[in-house]
Amino acid sequence: MRSDKTKKGLERAPHRSLLKATGVTDSEMKKPFIAVVNSRNELIPGHIHLDKVAEAVKAGIRSAGGVPFEFHTIGICDGIAMGHEGMKYSLPSREAIEDSIELVLQGHQLDGMVMITACDKITPGHLMAAGSLDIPAIVVTGGPMIPGYVDDEPRDLISVFEGVGECQSEKVSDEKLKLLEDCSCSGAGSCAGMYTANTMACMTEALGMSLPGCGTAHAADAKKIRLAKESGERIVSMVNEGLNPRSVVTMKSFENAIMVDMAIGGSTNTTLHLPAIAHAFGLELSLDVFDRLSKSTPHLISLKPGGENYMLDFERAGGVQAIMSRLQSSLNLDEKTVNGKTVGDNLSELIIVNPKLNARIMGTMESPIHEEGGIAVLKGSLAPDGSVVKQAAVDPKMLKHSGPARVFDSEEDAMAAILAKKIVAGDVVVIRYEGPKGGPGMREMLSPTSAIAGMGLIDKVALVTDGRFSGGTRGPCIGHISPEAQEGGPIGLVKEGDIIEIDIPARKLDLKVSEEELAERRKTFVPLEKKVTGYLARYRKFVSSANKGAIIE
Repeated sequence: MRSDKTKKGLERAPHRSLLKATGVTDSEMKKPFIAVVNSRNELIPGHIHLDKVAEAVKAGIRSAGGVPFEFHTIGICDGIAMGHEGMKYSLPSREAIEDSIELVLQGHQLDGMVMITACDKITPGHLMAAGSLDIPAIVVTGGPMIPGYVDDEPRDLISVFEGVGECQSEKVSDEKLKLLEDCSCSGAGSCAGMYTANTMACMTEALGMSLPGCGTAHAADAKKIRLAKESGERIVSMVNEGLNPRSVVTMKSFENAIMVDMAIGGSTNTTLHLPAIAHAFGLELSLDVFDRLSKSTPHLISLKPGGENYMLDFERAGGVQAIMSRLQSSLNLDEKTVNGKTVGDNLSELIIVNPKLNARIMGTMESPIHEEGGIAVLKGSLAPDGSVVKQAAVDPKMLKHSGPARVFDSEEDAMAAILAKKIVAGDVVVIRYEGPKGGPGMREMLSPTSAIAGMGLIDKVALVTDGRFSGGTRGPCIGHISPEAQEGGPIGLVKEGDIIEIDIPARKLDLKVSEEELAERRKTFVPLEKKVTGYLARYRKFVSSANKGAIIE
């Protein structure tokens, strides 16, 4: 065992003495030492209950003959960080989480780890650490939040964000906005729709890194505690079997996950996180794989923000395994999963508890909701290296759009113009210098997109940015434009009134300005550099482009 380096032999008496100071017994010294990597904190709704999940994990580890050691990672709530300087720190926290896990696991030479996580950048950070360390690991995602209710309708965080725009345009009262504020977020769990946190939980299950059913089991459901115990038991077996993450996750596993992503209409942030996770596993995953699989994988379930169903509906209809059962003819069924079985083995054991709901909210390969997957990768003169849109959440009449650019060099400037009603039907809002380097930190743009939606313009106005969008964004919102403005990409050359042409079915995003004119603009182009210090300054220096997953190189 790896942990023998710290506890076995005469020369390790001082090490054992320190371990005994924590309560470890002589009999426990002979057992596997298992890290319980918990991202629990008191700031994030998706994480406030993870102490209970950890206790269940530790109970499972002990019952299977292991010794658990819990420690914590940092975590940032994207919703609380949204719309101000705090969001610059969200994506960069992913690598800090990965590094902190590596430091503890390598410093103490533990034998395996159960990773307890929930929200947007935190789950990818854990998975990246699993890939880079390559010691036995299993992930327990914390589960979605139950929807809240206002006026007898289910609500969630996006209801509040869009309520701001509705209130600003006098569509709802201040009192209604206060009700949304008070009642939309019901308690523990990640926000209730198919936003980034829940998308990444589904990706974790689809990759084979969590037990079947874990991705959609809700925070308030006893099923989550049972899965946590089972995960604690299973990690001890994985250590004994020598089953490491790189034996579970292969390029075919990533293809499976992307097909699930396309079928569920997941967050565009998967095009950042899955390539970064693949990189940590020693693999290269390009945007072209997303686009290829999008064209061949239909969209099978319509969840918030693009549809009316919530994660609760998805869970009751069978969750990730039910979607994978629909996709069986396309999936790589022989890929391993952390429970020791193959994808095909797990699907053969699937029981649909609510077949009527399953049939009502999930399409089939023969009768899908959309013929293509939820995400499209666009390229063209405005995005030579690619850009990303959640096409499943775009009104059909906005799949093709051409309009004048309204140019802003920050999210704040764009938000002020939107709330001041300076954006009109037909406009293409351009927000630049918000990429990985330009932000720095590649902020999500949920505030402006929600304001546009709340003001009734989501089917009339497009938004393009070298930043990114929350999984809660809907409408013709195109992000991850690469190269970004800070690196001299064409988005930095756009002027007010330039015509931008969007053709999502054709996968095109073009700036209708001649090459000669663009060449003249490049002669005088000087990127805007926003002053930052500390962690962000270091991050800017080493971060890659969005089309590479914004990894640290």
